[in-house]
Amino acid sequence: MSTSYVVITPVRDERKHIATTIESVLAQTVRPAEWIIVDDGSKDETPEIVGRYARSHPWIRLISRGDRGYRYSGAGVVEAFYAGYNASETHNWDFLVKLDGDLGLPPDYFEKIFQRFDSEPRLGIGGGSLFHIINGVPQLEKCPRFHVRGATKTYRRACWEGIGGLQTAPGWDIVDEVKANMLGWLTATFDDVRAVHHRFTGTAESRWKNLIKNGKAYYFAGYHPLFMAAKCVYRLGDEPYLVGSIAMAIGFLSGYFKQTPQIDDPALVHFLRHQQLQRLWGQETIWK
Repeated sequence: MSTSYVVITPVRDERKHIATTIESVLAQTVRPAEWIIVDDGSKDETPEIVGRYARSHPWIRLISRGDRGYRYSGAGVVEAFYAGYNASETHNWDFLVKLDGDLGLPPDYFEKIFQRFDSEPRLGIGGGSLFHIINGVPQLEKCPRFHVRGATKTYRRACWEGIGGLQTAPGWDIVDEVKANMLGWLTATFDDVRAVHHRFTGTAESRWKNLIKNGKAYYFAGYHPLFMAAKCVYRLGDEPYLVGSIAMAIGFLSGYFKQTPQIDDPALVHFLRHQQLQRLWGQETIWK
């Protein structure tokens, strides 16, 4: 039985990389049934580039959204994603893919992804490892084993329906996989399936703003304060030294000071915090 999958790609000002991503998907040994690229108010030539490909390939569609005047990190990406999801004309898909517009994929990328799903029925969310080419040398973008980067997430349909889709908020790419694990699914990044990320995660904005955004995302997802404190201490050894930890702490604490709503899912928050405390105590946990 062939695998049917739909790809949705939110983009904003991606003229430098979007053609590379499109060419990568065109070269796939297993092509998607439909690929919806959502232009989220680009001010550059992104929609023109996508439009040229869409005219030549009927399974590629361009949806254009108006420019809100600023980049709306986290929630804006999910809003754009759902604009594509709701416009999809493919209803019998097996897998749903959220793919960024600044990636380079090997031709067998999705073939290998679906082989991993076929070999593990409990796998709910998966994706390839992201690498950056620095001075000609590929360097891995590290993340916990259960975490799949938001740039390249593949959802099994039953898992997608079980988790209820994505939260329209910063932290959506934490909440989805934590809830999947809570429901008994596995989530994983595959070391042997590689994608080239042409832009470091979180660099669409300034590093300071991105780290503050991360702190807000951790607050929304319900991170345990002790785990967050340990995370900030651990991060002192990464650039930008000290400043990075301060920015994350400011973002996290601002949620308490502003009384920002957190995710309204007590069972998920309980599960997440239990896993984080297990990690702090050196016990078995998804947080590795």
